[in-house]
Formats: sequence, structure tokens, C-alpha cells
Amino acid sequence: MDNSELPIGRRVAWWRARRRMTQQMLADRLGKSKSWVDKVERGVRALDKFSVIQDIAEVLRVETAALVGGDARPGTMAGGEGVDEVRTALACYDIPAAMVGGRPVMSVGELGRRVEHAWLTYQHAHYPQLVRLVPDLLGDARCAHAAGGGGDVAGLLVRVYQVMAAVLVKLGEADVAWLAADRAMTVAAGDPVWAAGAAVPLGQALRGAGQGRLAMAVTIAAAHRLAPMVPRDASPAEVALCGTLWVEAALAAATCGDERGVVELIGQAAEVAERVNGGQDPDRTGFGPVSVGVARVAAAVELGDGGEAVARHEEAVRAHGWARLPVEHRAAHLIDAARAYLQIGDLLRAGRALAEADRLAPAEVRMRPAARTVIAEVARSGPAAAGVARLAALVGLTR
Repeated sequence: MDNSELPIGRRVAWWRARRRMTQQMLADRLGKSKSWVDKVERGVRALDKFSVIQDIAEVLRVETAALVGGDARPGTMAGGEGVDEVRTALACYDIPAAMVGGRPVMSVGELGRRVEHAWLTYQHAHYPQLVRLVPDLLGDARCAHAAGGGGDVAGLLVRVYQVMAAVLVKLGEADVAWLAADRAMTVAAGDPVWAAGAAVPLGQALRGAGQGRLAMAVTIAAAHRLAPMVPRDASPAEVALCGTLWVEAALAAATCGDERGVVELIGQAAEVAERVNGGQDPDRTGFGPVSVGVARVAAAVELGDGGEAVARHEEAVRAHGWARLPVEHRAAHLIDAARAYLQIGDLLRAGRALAEADRLAPAEVRMRPAARTVIAEVARSGPAAAGVARLAALVGLTR
């Protein structure tokens, strides 16, 4: 029997019957009354505390996910299964001439469309799909580059390495992300705009690897190199890229506990954001006044100022441009907001932020190690709402 669509109370009853237990037996082992068990099974009494669901699962000798329900396998990280393939693709340093000759070289137009698709996949937080497609995309881009595709192809190859690094950071694979970002920097050598774009995921990878000071140095240097090239008549893409580098530098400063550096660097980003009014964004930065506000939240959380982070969060989500941020960006921010609510002891709002992030972008919540840590903290800090209990079960945090 498939009971995955049943209400949680009915699933409790189903598993109790399978274990040949009466309601009284289950009640005795839980330290509850038979009436309590009966009301739970009939749906009269809600099971809205994670700890209670865990206790029932333990007595019934089942995984918590069997009671909470859901369509994901507990304890799995689907995107992680493809990381070895990404690592293998990155390990290929040279494209042999025979490979170029035996593999159709993709046109610049087709390659550009595939790179654009990869970035859209990232922005919608479809990480398992992205991890599956990037090894072949990298191979095609490198073949086209080796075949003498010219500057346009080189720029596309840089962007393939960038998106690889970005998704690897999400999956907690900072070392591999660092390698991908470094490759992007190598291909971008000689083009300051490409190099600035590659410095963004490089800074993120360094931050993920615990190298905050180095991440600051890389992103600040890139911003300074780009800044003279973005006068008042610069393209929106160049302006957004410069602002994004200041944001990344500020976040790196926050991981180092450098409050003064955060204030200065986020101020630089805010000044640049005043000049952004939409336009082209080929580097998929999502940069603007709202993203700067979101960065203020992340920085405050890193500095341990939960009150400041909560106030900034509630301001950011009311801002006019909030809904225009990429889905990935909004969901990542909501995870930061959950951390902020945890810092001030508001478990209810922390749970709501996690549930909303999961609604927007399930992979952002279920596949990121950082998100799993927040879920565990919310679930274990006190009575957790059923939504958090379900997330905890889906990511395998059932014990």
C-alpha cells in the first residue's frame, strides 16, 4: 500500500497497525493517553511538533519521513551524485587534436544559447539538472575554443566555468568550485571585464573554503581594476558587475568579523546600486538596490547581529524590486533570514522563512549543506512546526 498521500494521522494509524500495536500500546510507549493517540489518528489533534513526530517514528520503528511524507528520499542530495562527473570534466587540462577533429564543433550561436540555458537553470535553482548538463557543456565549449572559435567563444568558456563554480559553491564543494573559478580567471586573462566576472565565483569559492581574507583581496582588486572602466556612461552590465564585486568583498569581510570593512564595502556597493535601473545583466548578478539590502542581511547574520539582520530582512522583502530577484537569490536570502530569526530566538519565523524558501526553490533548501544546518538548528532548538519537521525528514535530519 502506498500511504504517501494520507494525512499524517492516518499514516501513524497505518504504521501502528503494521506493527501490531493497539492505540493503548502506542500511547503507553509515548507516555500519552489513548485518547490523545485516537485524536491524532483521526486528525482531530495536529502533530505540529518535530520532537513528537520523532518520538512516534522511533516507537513505530520507521523513518520520520514515513510519517511526514514527501517525494524526496531522506538523506540524499541528488545534485551531489553528479559532482564526480563535474570534477572529472575539470580534470581534463588539454583538448587533444583528435578529440576536436572527432567531435562536431558547436557554432557560437548554439553554444551561447546553451550557456544562457545553464545560467537560467542556475537562477531557478534547478541544481541537479545543472550538474548533469555542465560536463558536456564544458566539453563543447573547450572544443570550440581549441578549434579557434575566437574571442566570443573564449567569453562563453569563461561563463561556463563561472556557472560551474557557482553551483559547486551551492553544493558545498568549495575546493572544486575554486578550481573552476581559477580556470575562468585563466581563460579571461587579458580581458578585465571577463576577469572581473570570474572573480565573483572565485570570491564565493574562497569564502566557502574559509579563506575570507583571500576572498576580500581577490574581489577588491577586481573591483578596483574594473572601477575606472565604468564611468557614468558605462553599460548596465559593467556597473552591475562592479557593484557585485563590492558586495562579495563585503560578505568576505563579514566572514572575517571585520565590521568596519563591511560598512565601508557595502557602502561602495550601495553607491554603485544607485546607478542601476535595470538593463542587460549577462553575468547574472541580479545586482541592484534590493540585492545590496539582501547582502546587508547576510553580513549582519555573519557578524552575529540578529536584530539588525531581521530588521534589514523585513525591509528588503517589502522593497519594490524583491520579486525581480532570481528565485535562487530570494531562496538563499530566506535561509539567511531563518538564521537571523534563530539568533534572536524566534523559531516560528525561522521555520516560516525556511518553508517559504523551500516553496520557492526546493533544491536551494534541500541540497545546500548550509541550509541543512539551519534546518537542523531550528528543529533541535525547540518545538518545531510541522513544515520544518517535513523539511528535516526530507533532508535526512530525523535523529
